[in-house]
Amino acid sequence: MKTKQKAAFLCGILGCLCYGSGDWLMMYGDTSHSGDIFWLTEGTALIAQWRYDLAMALAFPGIILYGIALFSVQSFIKNEKERKIYHYLNAFGMTPWIALHLFYIMILTLFSWMNRNGFAELALPVCEGLFSQLSWLIPVTEGIMLPVFIYWFYLQITGKTVFPKWMAFTNVLLIFAALKCVTLFMSDSAFRLGFTNGLMSESMLIWLGIMMYHTIYREIYNKNDHSNKI
Repeated sequence: MKTKQKAAFLCGILGCLCYGSGDWLMMYGDTSHSGDIFWLTEGTALIAQWRYDLAMALAFPGIILYGIALFSVQSFIKNEKERKIYHYLNAFGMTPWIALHLFYIMILTLFSWMNRNGFAELALPVCEGLFSQLSWLIPVTEGIMLPVFIYWFYLQITGKTVFPKWMAFTNVLLIFAALKCVTLFMSDSAFRLGFTNGLMSESMLIWLGIMMYHTIYREIYNKNDHSNKI
């Protein structure tokens, strides 16, 4: 079981690298912009189409690998009732990930294509208009994605998992908030734009790393404790 769990965490980490790489590919570039949407930049206007294609393609193995890790986490929940709730919240929460990814990539692809094919003057108003028409998608998808992580925090802080209660404060959402604060101190640069766009993947990477480390630590501790008793 421990080996399978560690393998699942490794899958999740690979999923973070897939999604995170896509997040950086679709944004990394000159941050100069003239419109209201900060990520419709001079850099994204010049990004080659293969980068958007690759960013989208990476999302498919990414979401599968994420799913392996996130569903495996339910094995740490003590009671069957809470385990089932987590399971279904996770199943519902997985559905918007690619939809949100596709939403941004389609707008960025259109913006880049128009800029490179003689429609530069129209690119910004068209893409900002498209974003404003469908921006409701963002809070809706986030409203579906976040409950599983909030519920996981509740399970940990109330001692309903095998982890100590303090582990609740390693929650993905808290890591995300901490990294978001870090970006406030970064200078405006291509690195900051890529890092900001990849915040969720980076937060997941840290969280899964902590979970994997603690799982390995518990395994070693339990073996040593058993050996001492013998």
